[in-house]
Amino acid sequence: MLLAPIENEKFKYEHLIATTQNLEEIKSFFVEKETGKGLERYLKLMAEPEEYNGGNRTYLVRDKGTNEIAAYFSLRTGSFTLKEQGTGDDDASKYTVPSVELSNFAVNSAYRAKYPEIKRLGEQVFRRFIIPTVKYGAELFGIQAIHIYALPEDELLEHYGSFGFSRLPPEMEAYIHAHLKPDYDTNCIFMYQLL
Repeated sequence: MLLAPIENEKFKYEHLIATTQNLEEIKSFFVEKETGKGLERYLKLMAEPEEYNGGNRTYLVRDKGTNEIAAYFSLRTGSFTLKEQGTGDDDASKYTVPSVELSNFAVNSAYRAKYPEIKRLGEQVFRRFIIPTVKYGAELFGIQAIHIYALPEDELLEHYGSFGFSRLPPEMEAYIHAHLKPDYDTNCIFMYQLL
């Protein structure tokens, strides 16, 4: 069984509320891209309350040498429905997939600007921290997939595709959007990856 905490040669991660210092330091977290400002606001305003009400678990990824916050991600349980290939539209052809939602994920633009030599930081965080954390959870209880609601930007959708996420056929995506998508993700695109 995988043991936490996870770290690699350059980065480590920790739970947001592990220290009061974390709550102070997130105030300097910065997302440069305008469409990502919601991720910045979430970390600064909503992450701590959602820790206490059980809505999300947020983790900070830190540089092991400098202790600077390089990125963060939030996870929560969820599920989604798929339809068996080649079947009709009846409910008997649909099945539920237990999943973890990658509800928030952002790289600190201030860190990225300070260390431009560190390439593919988001991918490193995804593959070295997010996926192992989800797989650790899968060893404790049933999880078959990870899913996201991505901003509807071609570049971002392609980026998540390179991480192994897929979109559903249009009719199933419409079903997800009508039945499961959170209100705050109104324009976002559902994507998933089986473990």
